[in-house]
Amino acid sequence: MKLFLNLKILKFLLISPILVSIPVFTNIKEVKAGLEIQWDQYSGYKRLKWFQKENQKKFRNTIYFFLRPSDRNNGILKINLDIPETFKTKLKKEKITLCKVRIGGFDSRTKCIENIPADIEIKDDNSSLDFYPYRPIPSNKDSYAIVLKVFNPRKSGLYQFHSYGQYLGESVSSYLGSWTIVID
Repeated sequence: MKLFLNLKILKFLLISPILVSIPVFTNIKEVKAGLEIQWDQYSGYKRLKWFQKENQKKFRNTIYFFLRPSDRNNGILKINLDIPETFKTKLKKEKITLCKVRIGGFDSRTKCIENIPADIEIKDDNSSLDFYPYRPIPSNKDSYAIVLKVFNPRKSGLYQFHSYGQYLGESVSSYLGSWTIVID
């Protein structure tokens, strides 16, 4: 009788983990977590903040690339935005702006407060944008943003945009930081 009882307990202990795990394996859901991968952490990479209204492929999207006060050391004369080669979308000058921005949060929305007048140059192959503000962007406590109103590319993935800026008194551009956006 004791041996029979021990076999029943042993059988219960071996079979119960399998029975408990079956519902877990049959109810697989898509993970919606934001994950940013940087291959070389010590390369001088500086992550900048960004916001997008829509992250689905082929949807109309508004992307805000923020330049916060901590991202700027001095007044900026020129901003260059390198667009990833795989981010295939049409860029139109009318849909690109540089503005002073109020960064939203829990109780407010992100929106442009004041447009910054600037000349915008788009390279023929859509590989980069150059912004030449009529007045230098000051290094004050205001946040600024490059705003792109585009259709998301057909392919999902991570897209890394790099920015370079020419500060007052310097003759060459220096690295400002990078934005990594996600398209599902």
